[in-house]
Amino acid sequence: MANIKSQKKRILTSRKEKQINTAKRSKVKTAIKKFEAAIMANDLQKAEELLPLTYKVIDEAKSDGIFHINNASRKKARLAKMLDNAQKTVKEA
Repeated sequence: MANIKSQKKRILTSRKEKQINTAKRSKVKTAIKKFEAAIMANDLQKAEELLPLTYKVIDEAKSDGIFHINNASRKKARLAKMLDNAQKTVKEA
């Protein structure tokens, strides 16, 4: 345990920040899981509604510094590709 007052305070604030960042990361994962569940259920209308909301959650996490810019872009690209592939399979069937 730290003896210096400023270091004790820094430990407390870093714990709070970690909890906040963990919650935001969890929010992104939950949004992605909801989107993927809509794709797996072949509910393309719901997936199209969830896509911009999921993008928004990812962008918020990116702007808060939780995700690197490229990581956020990759997540968004994968979601768009999933929706595109799902739409193609529906048209073919």
